This record gives sequence, C-alpha cells and structure tokens, in this order.
Amino acid sequence: MLDWSDALDDVDWPALSDLYRRAPLGDKPPELLRTVFGNSRYHWLVRENGVPVAAGRAVADGADCACICDVVVCPTRQGTGLGQAMVQRLVEQCRGHRKIILYSVPGKEPFYARFGFRRMLTAMALFQDPAAAVQGGYVGDD
Repeated sequence: MLDWSDALDDVDWPALSDLYRRAPLGDKPPELLRTVFGNSRYHWLVRENGVPVAAGRAVADGADCACICDVVVCPTRQGTGLGQAMVQRLVEQCRGHRKIILYSVPGKEPFYARFGFRRMLTAMALFQDPAAAVQGGYVGDD
C-alpha cells in the first residue's frame, strides 16, 4: 500500500537521497533535500512500507509563478502511473498561479506535455556547473 504525505517531520532524508540516485535524478545529498523540500511551498512524499518510492515538490509565490522542480519515482515504479499522480497533485496545488513552470530531465518532455505543459521559448538559466548542464542537455552551448 502506498502512503502519500505532505509532512516533512519524519522523512528519511538519506533514503530519499538514495531514491534520487537510483531514479536517476542525480546526486542530491540528504541535507540539500531537507533544505529544498523545506523551502518548497508544495511537496509530497510517497512511501511503501516506510520506504520512499516517489517524491515531488514545487516552489511557488502564491499568485504569479509556481515551478515544479522535482518529480522522482523509484525505477521499479516508473510506468505505473505514480509519476502521473504526483504531477497531477502538484499541478492541482499550483492552480491559481498565473503560470506553472516545470523543470524536466531532458527527454521527459513528452511525458509532461500530456498535462498541457509546452516548451518555453524564452527560458534561460544559470547553472553552478555550466559545462555539466551543456553535457546533460539542459542548456545549449551558445
């Protein structure tokens, strides 16, 4: 049975960090995850037998802009509808904002297009490691 929760007081941050690595969504240390989830207006964690199998979060200002930054699903649960349910919950919570932006792993854009997300033509980013962002397909090298 899957347990959905928006509470952060009992999160096993090392286990969530491990989920990010296995998904794979990169190396996000436990303390970084504690900070970013704690500073996100909306967040969900899904556990199975107490173990995190999915999570998602959105940073939002309450009126103008919301940004869905992380949707992570355990590899054995990918393709089961869990990611879809996570995105639907986050989008529903973000409704009322003038725009909802979504940050995606390259190649996953068709998945998010099913929810009505469209490619932005004007988005730009500053990355801590610009070369890795280019190599990972997140930004152009221009």
